[in-house]
Amino acid sequence: MRQRRSQVALTAIALLLGFLVVVQLRAQQAGTGLETQSSQDLTLLIANLTTRNDQLRGEVADIQRQLDTMAAANARGETSVGQLRSELERARIWSGEDPASGPGMRVLLYGGVPAAALSDLVNELRNGGAEAISVDGVRVIGRTVVAGTVGSLSLESTELGPRIEVLAIGNPAALTGGLTRAGGLVAQLQARYAEVQVEVTPLDSVTVSAADRSLAPVLGVPRP
Repeated sequence: MRQRRSQVALTAIALLLGFLVVVQLRAQQAGTGLETQSSQDLTLLIANLTTRNDQLRGEVADIQRQLDTMAAANARGETSVGQLRSELERARIWSGEDPASGPGMRVLLYGGVPAAALSDLVNELRNGGAEAISVDGVRVIGRTVVAGTVGSLSLESTELGPRIEVLAIGNPAALTGGLTRAGGLVAQLQARYAEVQVEVTPLDSVTVSAADRSLAPVLGVPRP
């Protein structure tokens, strides 16, 4: 900003000097009458020009200050609105109010999967940074509970099949690595439940639907 103001001031001074030089040359060549003016009159003319130039510089500075103030306010407003919009979108996705899509992973579970094993998997994905999770097409939200016994599990009153598909949206490498690392959840499940088979696949694109029964009424998250 200071550099810009300095450039404006230098430009104005250069214009003033150029104007005075042109006036002097024209006066000498065309006899405009400046040569007949007294020193006092010429001094007054230069003083008037200088005063006007200072006024113009002041107006330029005022306009620049107004522009800077408006730009700063606009930037703050955009940042605030953007943050609020982003937080609202995250809240709606977390509550299951909206469908979600993005990179993520798929986990397939075969065999006699107990409710505790499925709950552990869902919690591990949440702790690993999953933004949205679904189990056999049912959106998992904060109060979702896996119920039932082996072979007859249910989620949100929806019966789960013998092959359970779990989809999660998040960083594929982080989610996959967290599950399949040595001593991770997959290794623990296979060691604890010999009949359970687990397949973990990172995916470039995953889509999960909105929840039929979400936390939106509890959170007070409005629809846009």
